[in-house]
Amino acid sequence: MTSQLNLPETRHAKADHAHLLAMREVRHAYGKHVALKNINLEMAPGEVVCLLGPSGCGKTTLLRIAAGLEVLQQGEVVINGRRIGVPGGRHVPPEKRNVGLAFQDSALFPHLTVLENVMFGLEAQPLHQRRQRALEWLEQLGMVGYAKVYPHMLSGGQQQRVALARALAPSPPLMLLDEPFSSLDARLRDQIRDDTLHVLKKVGAGTLLVTHDPEEAMFMADRIALMRDGRIVQMGTPQELYCNPSDPFVVIFFGSVNELHGEARGGVVQTPVGPVSAAGLADGTQAQVLIRPEALLITEIDEPSSSHQYSHVIMAKLLGRSSLLHICAHGKDGREAHLHARVPGVFLPAAGQPVEIRLDPSQVFVFPADLAGAGA
Repeated sequence: MTSQLNLPETRHAKADHAHLLAMREVRHAYGKHVALKNINLEMAPGEVVCLLGPSGCGKTTLLRIAAGLEVLQQGEVVINGRRIGVPGGRHVPPEKRNVGLAFQDSALFPHLTVLENVMFGLEAQPLHQRRQRALEWLEQLGMVGYAKVYPHMLSGGQQQRVALARALAPSPPLMLLDEPFSSLDARLRDQIRDDTLHVLKKVGAGTLLVTHDPEEAMFMADRIALMRDGRIVQMGTPQELYCNPSDPFVVIFFGSVNELHGEARGGVVQTPVGPVSAAGLADGTQAQVLIRPEALLITEIDEPSSSHQYSHVIMAKLLGRSSLLHICAHGKDGREAHLHARVPGVFLPAAGQPVEIRLDPSQVFVFPADLAGAGA
């Protein structure tokens, strides 16, 4: 996958030379089902961009179009400043796009050794150079000791390392990875993706990675494109999406939330855990309040004289690195709410324990209620 193409310059040539990959107004349909709806995405050399979203949102289709595994129906695909895909034009196959591909299924050749698998994509080089190059990549990924064995003798994690070495060996400027870690168990998955990120950054390969795991996207990505129903809902750094979500869907996708409702008055919404800022919402607007469990700051208090007026613990569960509390919150106006709070470490108050609840406003988000359906 190392051959270069002498393709015509795109009309966006000057801008495109600053981008490793540019996809513009990409639309794709399978029969009557529209999988992608006018997608625009650009990534810089050396950047790791994650396509994140639920099953069926179109992220794998977008990756396959970039790879050349799907014929472009509408829009434009540019790689390294060269137009590589245009509807009605010549379809450039994957092996002519100078990209590296790795998928959930490592797809190693069972009749070839590990070394031969990695050498496979280096046919244009002399044999001794191919062998040396393959051994270097196996060394990088801790697999040089398995050079002479066959894929069926390897664990799933080892096979993924070999597949990555095979994809990286031709030094493609662009790597396309489709759920490459999802078939691994949790501990091995953490190790393999950590190793993968270090290698990608070391060699400076730009990477487009498909995942449905928000934690994986936040760990791997320089930027995340969160998708839903064939569109990019929000694109930005992990911190931007987590701390400044543009839509209820963004908040909910990154983890469980407590959902409350109220009416904006004087720039705030009154809730059972106190007033929350509703800046920008006109008085009378019905609001959806989303509160992350870690936003609830819990303090045990002495038994009050009239305990029914105080919030109290329903149950507490230890989850390992954190404790999850089920709390009945009592507002000053008499309203109640069942909330979940996540507290670092071991914190297990007894059922019925009165507590004081304070909010971390940076983890509380307010949206007009008419966006609630979109965020569900």
